[in-house]
Amino acid sequence: MSLNDAETIDVHAHAVLEETMGAAGVHGPELTRDDPPVFRVGQYTLEGVRYRGSPFMDPELRIAAMDRAGIDFQVLSPNPLTYFHFIEPGPAAEFCRVHNDALARIVALHPERLAACAALPMQSIGASIEELERAVRDLGFLGAYVGTDFGTPLNDASLDPFYEKLVALNVPLFLHPAPAGIDGPAGDANLKQFDLDIIVGFAASEAIAAASLIYGGVLERHPELDVCLSHGGGMTGYAYGRMALAARKRPWARSELKQDGAFDTLLARLWFDVHLHSGDSLELLKKHVNAQHLVFGTNFAGWDQQDYDVRMEASPYTVNARRLLRA
Repeated sequence: MSLNDAETIDVHAHAVLEETMGAAGVHGPELTRDDPPVFRVGQYTLEGVRYRGSPFMDPELRIAAMDRAGIDFQVLSPNPLTYFHFIEPGPAAEFCRVHNDALARIVALHPERLAACAALPMQSIGASIEELERAVRDLGFLGAYVGTDFGTPLNDASLDPFYEKLVALNVPLFLHPAPAGIDGPAGDANLKQFDLDIIVGFAASEAIAAASLIYGGVLERHPELDVCLSHGGGMTGYAYGRMALAARKRPWARSELKQDGAFDTLLARLWFDVHLHSGDSLELLKKHVNAQHLVFGTNFAGWDQQDYDVRMEASPYTVNARRLLRA
């Protein structure tokens, strides 16, 4: 089996790697052997998630779980808890090198079932470009997987060389939020209860990313750039009307955005995984985005992974995934 003949492709599957423990110096990550275990990133701790002995860390358990779930091929990506986008550039770059090398070794065990996207030190655009090129050219990675927030707006001109490199390498960029406050700004204090940082905070971050790319002219400056947003772009489907109206009426909107259909044309350029947990939400998203730019995702082995065989649900998106992944 390979990416070219897989019936089901999962583009949203994070990996946790034993070799990366301590690779960011004092920032960690660290995974204790307590019962229950504690996962530490900087001052942030996550208790009770058993990464060791699970598909997150064990490739053989991953393949077995993929078989049970009906997933033929999976694109592995960094754990959002370990993006390290706000620490010092040196340790961040070192962590990404260690991470990507370790992830490549896992993919090499099952190249017929697994591929990978790179972790990048986005606080240093130069270092990110270097690591992206190394990961794609030397390690065979299919793209990059970074956070929606790394201290620089996605539409900032300083990122243009990074976007240009993605296009030159002919690989997509995947955007997936990290919980606020792990190694960067704390964010809204109300998000600290009931896991609201990941339940609704992610949805807001993904919609902000979509809006920034469209309003900020990124897609026009880079007409061949492909960007895929996690979780259906968060609240993008629900907020579509307000976002489109702002493009036509707000004083900051560029003249090009004010043209009839301009917002919709740019929105159709974006890609989204369909990990939304609701058929109604998915149908709403489909009304406003490009159906040929929807791909399947699971957050594999995570708390919100589908708990059933996904073959029938995933297979309609396989052709799209192949196009996004240049298969």
